[in-house]
Amino acid sequence: MRIEQWELFKKAAKSRRAERVPVSLIIDSPWMPGHLGIRHADYYFDPEVWFQANLRIMEEFPEIIVLPSWWPEYGMAIEPSALGCKIRFLPDQTPAQVPALHHLEDLDDLPPVDPYTDGLMPAALHRYRTQRNRILEAGYIIPVAAARGPLCTAAFTRGLSQFMLDLLDNPAGVHKLIAYTTDATINWLRAQAEVIGDSVQGIFLLDDVVGFLSRNHYLEFAHPYLKRVFDSFPEGWVKVYHNDANIEPFLQDLAGLGLDVLNWTHKLDLEKVRSTTGDKICLMGNIAPLELGVRGAPQDVKMKALNLLERAGGDGLILSLGGGVSPGMPGANVLAMAEAAKEFNSKQN
Repeated sequence: MRIEQWELFKKAAKSRRAERVPVSLIIDSPWMPGHLGIRHADYYFDPEVWFQANLRIMEEFPEIIVLPSWWPEYGMAIEPSALGCKIRFLPDQTPAQVPALHHLEDLDDLPPVDPYTDGLMPAALHRYRTQRNRILEAGYIIPVAAARGPLCTAAFTRGLSQFMLDLLDNPAGVHKLIAYTTDATINWLRAQAEVIGDSVQGIFLLDDVVGFLSRNHYLEFAHPYLKRVFDSFPEGWVKVYHNDANIEPFLQDLAGLGLDVLNWTHKLDLEKVRSTTGDKICLMGNIAPLELGVRGAPQDVKMKALNLLERAGGDGLILSLGGGVSPGMPGANVLAMAEAAKEFNSKQN
C-alpha cells in the first residue's frame, strides 16, 4: 500500500473515524495467481513474478488498501513448516500442510522456533529483505507484519480434529502446545518487523480456529494467548485480528485483547457486532466473500456495500469482505466496492 493509504487506515483504526471510509481487502495467493493468469509455483518461487504480480494488483486497484501489503505468504504453510510439518506444493493450488505432532508429549523434543532458520520462514524473510528497496522505490510501503495465530498454528501442526479432541482429553498438553505456538508467533512477527524495518507500524493476526471454541474454551485456551501476542508489540501500533468463523460466543471479550481492527464474518450483522463491541474496535467488513464477492454481480456488490456504509454512518468501519478475497472473485466486484465507498464518501464531504 501507499503511505497515504496506511495513514488513512491507521486513522480509522485508532480514532474510529477518518476523513473518509477506507476500503481494504485481504489479498493473497489464493486469489492473485488466478486473477492475474499466472501459475502458483511461479508466484511462490520466482521473486520477479511475485513482485510484478503484487505491483499489478496495486496498479489495477489503486483505491483499495491491500492488507497486509506485499505479503510473501505460502497459503497457511509458513508457520506449520517451522514446526516440522511437511508442506505439499500441488499444481495451481495453495500449499497444503501435513500434521507432524502425532503425540503432544513430542513437544518436549521440539526446540523453540527460530524464524531465521526454520521452515519457510527464512524464505519469506529473504523475499522481504531482497525486495524491500524495490517496493519502496516503486512508491509503496510494508507497514504490517502478518502471521497465523497460535491456535491456527497449533491445529495445523496437530491436525484440526485431533486438536479439538485434545481440548477435552488433554487440556494441560494443549496449554503447553499453545504456549509454544504463541512464542513462535511473536518471534515470527518480530523477525518480520526487524527485516522490513521502520515502516512496520502494525501486526495482522489471522486465527480462524478460535472461532470453533465455546466461550469457556475461548477464555481458557485462546484469550490469554492472543492477548500475549497483541501485548508484545507497541501500544501505538495498529493491531488487526482476522477471524471469519463464529466469533459470536466470545464477541464481548474481543475488545479486551487490545486490538484495533476486527475483520469478521458476514454471517454476523454489523449491528450485532457493533452493539457488543461498542466503539472499542474498528470493524472491517462485512460483504459476503462468496455469495456476493465471487458469485454476485457488480451492481449487487455495490448496493450491499452502500447499504453497509449507510448503516455504519461512516464511523468505525473499514469497508471490506467478511474474510479475504476468495478465488474466482471478479476484478469488477473489487472495483464495485471502491465505487461504493467513493460515492458514499462524496456525500459525506
